[in-house]
Amino acid sequence: MTKSDFYHYQAQTTPFAPGLEIESASGNYIVDTAGNKYLDMVAGVSALPLGHCHPAVTKAIKDQVDQYMHVMVYGEYTQQPAVELCKKLASLLPDPLETTYLVNSGTEAMEAAIKLARRVTGATEIIAMNKSYHGNTMGSLSLMNYEERKAPFRPLLPSISHIKFNCLQDLRLITEKTAGVVIESIQGGAGFIVPRKQWMQELRKRCTQTNTLLIVDEIQPGIGRTGTMFYFTQHDIIPDMVITGKGLAGGMPIGALTTSKEHMSRFKEEPMLGHITTFGGHPVIAAAALATLIEIEEGKYMDKMLEKELRFRESLQHKNIKEIRGKGLMLAAILTDDRFTAQIVEECRNRGVIFFLLLFEKRAIRITPPYTITDSEIDHACKILLEVIDIFYLNLSKGHLFISC
Repeated sequence: MTKSDFYHYQAQTTPFAPGLEIESASGNYIVDTAGNKYLDMVAGVSALPLGHCHPAVTKAIKDQVDQYMHVMVYGEYTQQPAVELCKKLASLLPDPLETTYLVNSGTEAMEAAIKLARRVTGATEIIAMNKSYHGNTMGSLSLMNYEERKAPFRPLLPSISHIKFNCLQDLRLITEKTAGVVIESIQGGAGFIVPRKQWMQELRKRCTQTNTLLIVDEIQPGIGRTGTMFYFTQHDIIPDMVITGKGLAGGMPIGALTTSKEHMSRFKEEPMLGHITTFGGHPVIAAAALATLIEIEEGKYMDKMLEKELRFRESLQHKNIKEIRGKGLMLAAILTDDRFTAQIVEECRNRGVIFFLLLFEKRAIRITPPYTITDSEIDHACKILLEVIDIFYLNLSKGHLFISC
């Protein structure tokens, strides 16, 4: 394999993918084909809560592969890994969130939620948040209000409206014509914006008053990343639907929509097969997900999440870091401006530490490491990041730009 083959034969999504050539990955580190070792502070964009190739996850995968893999399309046969995973999710979520539809990605779960909200309520309007991100399939893309990304793919879903995240006044725009309100429990692409508790509770009240379904996207904040298994529970609300993905299967592709049994039953008739997937609930992936949830619980990772958050916050004091946003190990360092964000991320990678960017907030440096990150690794990553920030802004003050070798 060569990097030129990667650029030629594999579809690209940006003009500037670094094309890091991967040899192996284990724990909190990635190794390239030249033998360079990188401390991973991104965790596959929040998809690897236990790091790379965690023994509990890989064992579950290998054991299941030896037993059986795909045998039938979703929802036809009883396959123990999928059933046990759904039971586990029900045990972790408040009533009446007890029935789960397993799919292949978070955006696919969101597609199912949009359909189900309209089916349950009979209404058509879906309200999403300004600067929201729920995926890139046509329905999920319709929820976004970033016109630069939407315009080339129009027409999209009709009857989509947007309100401001954390804005109490905008809640009045939710009416009986609204089938569902979709929120990220922490806004990701917008810059890791944390909701106010009062807003979350008033949102829940307004949805109840108007018979609107509240759909909470926990794809990134969920599965323990904020110190609780689901971030919405820190706001004393119960959504009508919860969507998970990313870290749920410890690095394997998955998405899940969880709601009440009554709501989910609408997919069974009028029409039958109201939502269908071939590989959703795949036994190998379900086994990985079940092992991931058990390990996160039994390993007490969530107990240390806020302590690790504090260590990052205390270690990233810098005049050119305006603030640290987020919660737990879903953090973003917001620079004073966006002139060097991409270059800073690149230079940190050159020095052996992987950070990443966010979709809408161009000043943000993503910090979403595995939960297995150690104190010494946190200290090292922060040291490298501050050194690189210093280099760029110091050279700017001297009237010239830093160019990496």
